[in-house]
Amino acid sequence: MNDLRIDPYVLTKNDIKPAPASFTGKLKYLGPGFILSASVVGSGELISTTTLGARAGFITLWVIIVSCIVKVAIQLEFGKQAIRTGETVMTSLNKLGGPRFGKRKANWSLWTWLFLWLFKPLQLGGIIGGVAITLNIAFPSISITWFAVIIGIAVAALVFKGYYFFIEKMSVVLMMLFTLFTIMAVFMLQNTANAFSLSDIFEGMGFKLPAATVGFAIAAFGLTGVGGDEIVAYNYWCLEKGYARFAGPFEDNEEWHNRARGWIKVMNLDAILSMVVYTLVTAAFYLLGAAILYRSGDIPKGFEMIETLSKMYTGAYGEWAKVFFLFGSFVVLFSTLFSALAARTRIFSDLFGQIGWIDFFNMRQRGNTIAILAWVFPVLWIIALVWVKLPVLMVTIGGVITFFMLLIIVYAGLHFRYRQKQYGLESSAFYDIALWISCVVIFMVGLYGAIVLFLPAF
Repeated sequence: MNDLRIDPYVLTKNDIKPAPASFTGKLKYLGPGFILSASVVGSGELISTTTLGARAGFITLWVIIVSCIVKVAIQLEFGKQAIRTGETVMTSLNKLGGPRFGKRKANWSLWTWLFLWLFKPLQLGGIIGGVAITLNIAFPSISITWFAVIIGIAVAALVFKGYYFFIEKMSVVLMMLFTLFTIMAVFMLQNTANAFSLSDIFEGMGFKLPAATVGFAIAAFGLTGVGGDEIVAYNYWCLEKGYARFAGPFEDNEEWHNRARGWIKVMNLDAILSMVVYTLVTAAFYLLGAAILYRSGDIPKGFEMIETLSKMYTGAYGEWAKVFFLFGSFVVLFSTLFSALAARTRIFSDLFGQIGWIDFFNMRQRGNTIAILAWVFPVLWIIALVWVKLPVLMVTIGGVITFFMLLIIVYAGLHFRYRQKQYGLESSAFYDIALWISCVVIFMVGLYGAIVLFLPAF
């Protein structure tokens, strides 16, 4: 938010403005999707996606493509919920049906989210380990642990003030850098002996899932594209960008409905363009893993992960290509740390508010909590890294947990659409079909994975 005196989580008539009608006008108000792309492209792409490609070859490319495309409808529903109501995610989740616990009688979904999150430091610990490994390879005189500490301090220092405008601009820079890096990486690969062909891509779209790859496929499905964390975070970024404030508090008149529909269209463009970016980058990382690591038999393990992946280019291009890959890896993984930390400080401040530990809608309390969590979370990630020391396994476990979080998101998305008031902003038939396809595919992939994993002869 540009004016620090404005609370983006409180709607008033003072901030209303009509949405731009032209395409170029809408581009000026994009931003939440950029932050999401910076978060999405990281652990899922560089670690989990390339690991799946290394283990399965091209055959499971379809998992990655479906994962990126299919979740957008649910992301849009969470964005629409923000504009319709001006509510944060945790406020909306607290309105779901079912049992309630604690002094404030918080909904079961909030407590389940909090429980599942206890395992999430493993995922971010794996990512901070990847960044530390990258720097250790470039500067071996400093240990991985000390680099993890340095990175933790750096990312906390960037986030703890919590200003949306800075987070958005930083995310744009990181997104541009890792997109350029990925495009160059694929282009360079095509000039080596490991170049892939169109037949390899067609093979990957055959919708096959070998039993030996199920665990990594489920993790990749949870981590690639927008996961449970990113879908929830999108609500906060839409609110802080101002989409809900610009629409204003609900009024049962044509002016409000026109403003709200206009800002929903801006949000739709923001989400779709970001989806295009992270789908292309995700597919590129998968192809790199399948083309080189699968064929060579190299599977990234532990602290050897970055070193193994950097071997993609050194043979064909020389030592400079290794430096190129290390820099790209650093940008990709650091972007995830940066945007994920920024999102988590908001999500958990809101969660603590719904449980009754703080008053989230008090700007001072919210700001203090965000600042504290900006330092606490990196400490937890570093502890997880030092304890487990296996970044690939840590990210994979985090991906499985993210998938279970997605099940809560699916239920909540359908509840928002069909059980909560739409304020005259009912969706089109096409959108409803897309939402149901999204929900069914997420559920069926999880069910199919469970059947193949536990009943391989079924």
